[in-house]
Amino acid sequence: MRSELRRLATRIRESLEHLVGGLGTACLATAALLWLIFVALTSVLGVGLLFGRTALRLQRFAADRERRRLSRWGDEILSPGPAPQRWRDAVADPVVRREWRWLLVHGTFGLLLGMLGLSLPINAVRDGTFPLWWRLLPPQEATSSLGFPVVHDAVGAFGVAALGVAWAAVVVGFFPALARAQASPGRRLLPPGADLDLSLRIAELTATRAAALDAHATELRRIERSLHDGTQNRLVGVTVLLGAARRALARDPATAGEILDRAQDAAEQALAELRTVARSILPPVLADRGLAGALDGLASACGVPCRVEVDVPGRCAAAVEATAYFVVAEALTNVAKHSSATGAAVTVRSRDDVLTIAVTDDGHGGADEDAGSGLTGIRRRIGALDGTLTLTSPPGGPTTLRVELPCGS
Repeated sequence: MRSELRRLATRIRESLEHLVGGLGTACLATAALLWLIFVALTSVLGVGLLFGRTALRLQRFAADRERRRLSRWGDEILSPGPAPQRWRDAVADPVVRREWRWLLVHGTFGLLLGMLGLSLPINAVRDGTFPLWWRLLPPQEATSSLGFPVVHDAVGAFGVAALGVAWAAVVVGFFPALARAQASPGRRLLPPGADLDLSLRIAELTATRAAALDAHATELRRIERSLHDGTQNRLVGVTVLLGAARRALARDPATAGEILDRAQDAAEQALAELRTVARSILPPVLADRGLAGALDGLASACGVPCRVEVDVPGRCAAAVEATAYFVVAEALTNVAKHSSATGAAVTVRSRDDVLTIAVTDDGHGGADEDAGSGLTGIRRRIGALDGTLTLTSPPGGPTTLRVELPCGS
């Protein structure tokens, strides 16, 4: 029951975020639509031609903001690039014509849905708590959110509270549908043409392949450096000590024994470093305990209390599990070293052949990928698997690192 309520609350919260975010892009669409109409009308007099490029850039800016918003909540919608510079090119461009239709729909219908999504929760809270504070209002202003009826006694106040419950029921029952209706025009009208989409995808895959090769080369350099600077030096030391022990064996057996003890210690250290290098390539704990058990081990070793929730039916590819493991390991290391957090949470889920990893902490926030915190290495790892990384870390916290990895067969 508790988990169902939590899922319901999450769905309502996400729907509210969708609607409020859509309200922002709807305001942009309305402004772009009005400016386009003004430019079109004044072009008859020749004045609007001076502002044609500005109108087309504003239109593309509003449409791209909606593309980015929708991409955060579902399938990615790629931008077609810069707006055309001339009206003749714009009229001939099917993407621009679809954007005009989107401006008209989203700037009116989407704006209405966004305002409705913002006002319904406010009305639910206002009317639901009305019996607690209605006596503080002037007599003629003691009304429901609809502006009527005027309340004169407690019975009327509780009637307004019943209206608040009705608003809350509307929020629970219809918010997801409102969010889908608001996003529908953008999903239908804003994707680029098939040719452009294919060319952009080819460019994206080319960049991903380059990132994968770069990540592979970086990993090889790391392994080579670890073996050269650590294990190789240890083994050289073992060889030197064994030679010294052999020379001292005949003339001073006691000294030879001490040297052999030192050689044994050096050999054990070399073996330990070899095991460390091997674990950094593919941790054995993944094969022994699976992803859930491996992440539990990372959480138990973390410097701050950490909760782990894994919902992954079956096993993913070894490369995907290894990447997920290293992402969580690096993220928890950053939490312990940099965030001053008192708690962290790791959530891993698999849905529709996508492994989603979220690492959240309650620290001071302000994480910066360019500040040498290891986030660049994480992005390189997931880029090699065609994954995505999103970092949300406002000053004051909390910080959320979200990674999506394709894990389909």
